[in-house]
Amino acid sequence: MTASPRLANYSDTPLMSKQARAIEGLIIVITGASSGIGEEAAKQLARQGATVCLVARREEELARVKREIDSAVDKGVGAAKGRGRSKAFIYPADLSDNASIEACCNAILAKHKSVDVLVNNAGRSIRRPLRESLDRPHDFERTMQLNYFAAMRMTLRLLPRMLEKSSGQIVNVSSVAALMSTPRFAAYIASKAALDAFSRSLRIELNDSGIAVTTLNYPLVKTAMTEPTKIYNYLPQMDVTEAAGWIVDAVKTRPARRTTNLARAFTVATAAAPGPSLQLLGQFYKRMLARVQKRITRAEQQGS
Repeated sequence: MTASPRLANYSDTPLMSKQARAIEGLIIVITGASSGIGEEAAKQLARQGATVCLVARREEELARVKREIDSAVDKGVGAAKGRGRSKAFIYPADLSDNASIEACCNAILAKHKSVDVLVNNAGRSIRRPLRESLDRPHDFERTMQLNYFAAMRMTLRLLPRMLEKSSGQIVNVSSVAALMSTPRFAAYIASKAALDAFSRSLRIELNDSGIAVTTLNYPLVKTAMTEPTKIYNYLPQMDVTEAAGWIVDAVKTRPARRTTNLARAFTVATAAAPGPSLQLLGQFYKRMLARVQKRITRAEQQGS
């Protein structure tokens, strides 16, 4: 499924200009690189000459992504053509385990003298009503570990090398859900809101350091993570190739944030009038879910 026209109107869209930097030669760490947005972003960045450090739990999938990147390099695709050397390195790590995160960062820093960009892309989503989560605090804890604490630990561990050379970038992958509240995603939204707040503080403190901090608040993206949720098949979804392009553009132009105009407008509305805004949003979601459920029911009846 490709992106809906309604998703095409983005705010804070980087403009390719004289200020856009070259990607060739950058060392870029990407978490969640074994599939989805992370995999596609790694391939796009490698094609433009970056060296990508692939981080994820599934070693066999990381090896596959590395082979595909190396094959593209061998065939002379993109800025990396004719180099005859790998543009990808794999670092298997379980980001739900703090010791594994530490070992992963140690391995990266031992192999590479510096890291130019860290893309905290790994994440998990849980869709469950709060009334059904009353005895499931572990849902919140697990989501917070991967979506926030892992990104925070990766950042704190790799940041010193960036500070040493007064250059670098942290790209944190978030969601429009952190800007415009969505029912049934309390655990997910809370974790992304924490990451957003961390990013804002980090950007302020690093303002004069030469290190940029970018937050990407994506709309719904069609990936393996969204595939099991039937309702998503009836909602607009951004294509993963386009979503990966946001990361590539962010590395080039280093914006503070990129998101949709709708998410930005809702952020302003909730700041000005939180009560009425949230009430209207609740009514909107209720009507939308009812319409989608009718579509699902009709499709099931037609298929039976």
